[in-house]
Amino acid sequence: MSENKVPISVITCDMEGRIETFNKGAEEIFGYTADEVIDKKRVSLFSPGLVVLGYVPMWLDEASKKGEYSTETTFVRKDGSQLAASVKITPTMKDGVQIGYCGTTTPLPDKSPEETMPPTAFATKIISVVAITRIPFLTATWIPILAAAAWANSAELGIDMLNFWIAFLAGSMLHLAANTYNDYFDWTSGTDQENNDYFLQLSGGSRAIELGLISEQGLFKLANTFLALSAVMGVGIMYLLGSGGYELAYYGIFGAFSAYFYTGMPFRLVSRRGIGELLIGLNFGPVMTMGTVFAITGVHNWDAFMIGIPLGLLTTAILWINQFPDMESDIKSGKNHLVATIGLKNASYGYLALMIAAFGSLILLNQEGYVEKSGLLMLLAIPIAAFASFKALTEYDKRELAIANWATIGIHFVAGALFSLGLYYNINLF
Repeated sequence: MSENKVPISVITCDMEGRIETFNKGAEEIFGYTADEVIDKKRVSLFSPGLVVLGYVPMWLDEASKKGEYSTETTFVRKDGSQLAASVKITPTMKDGVQIGYCGTTTPLPDKSPEETMPPTAFATKIISVVAITRIPFLTATWIPILAAAAWANSAELGIDMLNFWIAFLAGSMLHLAANTYNDYFDWTSGTDQENNDYFLQLSGGSRAIELGLISEQGLFKLANTFLALSAVMGVGIMYLLGSGGYELAYYGIFGAFSAYFYTGMPFRLVSRRGIGELLIGLNFGPVMTMGTVFAITGVHNWDAFMIGIPLGLLTTAILWINQFPDMESDIKSGKNHLVATIGLKNASYGYLALMIAAFGSLILLNQEGYVEKSGLLMLLAIPIAAFASFKALTEYDKRELAIANWATIGIHFVAGALFSLGLYYNINLF
């Protein structure tokens, strides 16, 4: 404690933000005990969510580059109240290598939290929306919808473009519902609280509630809104399809059930070894391609189901490798998916198997006449898959695996785009 009796907080954390030390001044200022936070919480706990998104990464980067960074900002106590304070951030080192950060915080009793609150840029607000909804993952929906449309066009089934755009929006809304339900139930089940690993922002979903970007109830209402919008759009397509259009409801009900009960009780399908993975593969692959073809043409076609298999396997690979950094916290909260069941090393071979299955199934579908030769354009994505597989096999238990996590999303997007382009424009390189 300083001479003027103002407590000074000294907190150290590792490179992932996990708290390693927490002095008496920190206990007095923030209202937590050391036992409550050391190895259990991250330093982001003490800052408003918009500050974390808009400023904290920059502050840490400046501290690492220059050896120190100081600023005035607003912090959050355990009871939710805010305080104005100055903070000095310095990198912590071991054997010449940075291993974390040290933050020294001094309250500013003469200033209000409003005075020290950093301004929220418009870009930060956009980032917060992206964080809450996880919009970048919507490519897992957009790609199979586009592929289905390209296939329907090449099969000369006749596409209703109004139905296509409504289906595109409905699928996006359903995916957003799934994302937000997932985050809501991961929070209410305690999964997020058990996870204290940033893993380069790929661990633990959006963490929107934890960061204070949205309330628990607000997130649940948002999920319900997305689901309702998807349902309304689905009903619109059924009306436009006319006689027999009601059959689209089968696809919608299956998708809505999966979106809610993937992490929602009482089924919590993600905890039923293999069921969660199977549902993801079906929903973002064969079911979506077949359902899309029906929505835009009014025709049920099992060939449309088959063409979705490679895309479903690639989406499953995204889910699969994103479970690696969450495995320990998932086990603690009862999420007994296949990665948690077989362990990280075996799961790395499972990832390789998914990649082989995805591209192998495409070749088989071409040989069996389900996919035209032009669809083999997708095979150009194999080098990316090989790179990601190598990273998964060699760094399955390291933070560097994050490269493979991002690469897997890229594989799905690139492979799916190539597949769609090949079918639509009849591009034939093989």
